[in-house]
Amino acid sequence: MPLFLSTYVNKVDKKGRISVPATFRSTLVGQSFQGVVLFKATGHACIEGFDFGTMEELSQRLDHFDMFSDQQDDIATAIFAESVQCPFDSEGRINVPQSLLDYAKIHDGAAFVGLGRKFQIWDVDQFESRKATARNNVISNHLTLPKLDKGGV
Repeated sequence: MPLFLSTYVNKVDKKGRISVPATFRSTLVGQSFQGVVLFKATGHACIEGFDFGTMEELSQRLDHFDMFSDQQDDIATAIFAESVQCPFDSEGRINVPQSLLDYAKIHDGAAFVGLGRKFQIWDVDQFESRKATARNNVISNHLTLPKLDKGGV
């Protein structure tokens, strides 16, 4: 499973193409789809990014809802109906749809933020604010990671 780490800032060209950080691309070598899947985040004004395999896992997790329930329909619509597969071009760039760039208020620079199994793409200035808020929340709420169960998962 891919592991996305660190923060990288890259320029957005006039066609909406952004170079995906080399470390993110190398994490995806050997995947069935050579690219990423993007959609609008539901908790922040940014773009969520995943490898295709993780998107398949998210689809399986929807099976825990009744197929015709409002909850399943809402989550599936928010994630899958708005997802865009963005293949890498020969230079390691992806073409991000304008609707996603507008949603995240990304114009010139895009911050790729590794968050473990996923990553986010932020407007550079907006991410600085988000990073400060997250760090403050961790400190003030004494947040820590839960222990792994005995199965290692």
